[in-house]
Amino acid sequence: MNIKKAKEEIKYAIQAYLAKDEFGEYRIPAVRQRPVLLMGAPGIGKTAVMEQVARECGVALVSYSITHHTRQSAIGLPFISKKEYGGKEYTVTEYTMSEIIASVYDKMEETGLQEGILFIDEINCASETLAPAMLQFLQCKTFGAHKVPKGWLIAAAGNPPEYNKSVREFDVVTLDRVKKIDVEPDFSVWKEYAYKQGIHGAILSYLEIRKDHFYAMETTVDGKRFVTARGWEDLSTILKVYEDMKLPVEEGLIYQYLQHRRIAKDFANYLDLYRKYRTDYRVDDILQGKYTKQAVTKLQDAPFDERLSVMGLLLSRLSEGFRGAYEADLTVTGLHGALLELKERFNSPYCKETPWENLFTGLVEEREAAFAKERKAGLLEKTAEHACLKELERLHFFLAEGKRSGCREKEEAFALMKGLFAKEAEGRENAIADASAMLDNAFAFLEEAFGAGQEMVIFITELTTNFYSVKFISENGSEKYYRYNAELLFDEKQKTILQDIEKAKTELNLLF
Repeated sequence: MNIKKAKEEIKYAIQAYLAKDEFGEYRIPAVRQRPVLLMGAPGIGKTAVMEQVARECGVALVSYSITHHTRQSAIGLPFISKKEYGGKEYTVTEYTMSEIIASVYDKMEETGLQEGILFIDEINCASETLAPAMLQFLQCKTFGAHKVPKGWLIAAAGNPPEYNKSVREFDVVTLDRVKKIDVEPDFSVWKEYAYKQGIHGAILSYLEIRKDHFYAMETTVDGKRFVTARGWEDLSTILKVYEDMKLPVEEGLIYQYLQHRRIAKDFANYLDLYRKYRTDYRVDDILQGKYTKQAVTKLQDAPFDERLSVMGLLLSRLSEGFRGAYEADLTVTGLHGALLELKERFNSPYCKETPWENLFTGLVEEREAAFAKERKAGLLEKTAEHACLKELERLHFFLAEGKRSGCREKEEAFALMKGLFAKEAEGRENAIADASAMLDNAFAFLEEAFGAGQEMVIFITELTTNFYSVKFISENGSEKYYRYNAELLFDEKQKTILQDIEKAKTELNLLF
């Protein structure tokens, strides 16, 4: 099963486990709520998918790697207490609350969320002294003497024995009490996630040509050689920072993330080509509609892998534009909601004597507190978090402008706020217009170079895979996208493209 399907299964389990009857009781009692056990190779996104599921289901997440724990921290420390049985007093051993269970209660206090996921990673790599406690945890939903709170789904992840010498096999008694999901690496599924996370365009373009390099795990006489999805994502982050800081990116840096010498060298060579294509084809000029006939002819005569790389460059830049427009829209939408709330407070008879600055300050503080809670609970994905930060920054600016302008009355202050908001809304419209123009120019360039050929089908397919492009086009339209999408994306055409890509990969293997 791929990670996307596994995510879907976990979401269904959460929805079912949290469903309540007419008496407010969970329809599936805790004893029947089997823990989810994800088993798969390291670095394929098991932890990341739990974060996504918690965010999308609106529940809290507490995540632990059990390899970082001792028996005492997981179960609790012993202490002596006194109890009376049959009229006689006895000393008995009890245990303090487990650090892990305490973290669940802390999360509930911090976020206000009473339901969530307790996720234990590398569960089958627990130490020998901790292994019995892990089996008890999966079977009885307890750490020591303390149960996991009601409304909390237990999820765990582990690696198959071929990837980790420390792995312990679960017995049938344990496996019969869990929902075991085996997960396999899948580039096409990861690519959807990668677009949403803004993974570096060179990585996406390279893996489109070299899908077999997405995940690799080999044992040699010199030790393990491997490449994982986690490695590609971390490499993407460092590449972007290095580029922004104009630091050199060499093969040695890439090997630190892709610990497979041949693949690291291959990607390093490709990265040099990718940068060369960006300069040669002047991608920003293409998206501004300033491309030359020479650029069109050069791409027409280029080998297939070069065409894919140039399309990757175009798609990467377009994705930045779509993401920017999406973030601007979230920010303006948030500001609009804040000003509506402010208007209600200004007009409320209960706030008649309250200065407008106090009302505005109170509103901002409430939104900051709500944002802090959502952030702590992990309920915001990266773009939404950026939009919230931008919204709060603009609200502080609005408040400062109102004070600087010397507004006295609420009506005067609100009129100023409306004017400032109009400028923000104009900025959003400009971001949308810029992204639309870039998309139109990309279509115009590719039409001139390839017409309605297979390259256009690939371009449309990639736009359809990207969360931000789909959202942008669905909200703002694109006549050429809809036309080509209807005309080109049918099964026979896709089969031909896949054959050409395989041919290109074979040719590339011969070159290197």
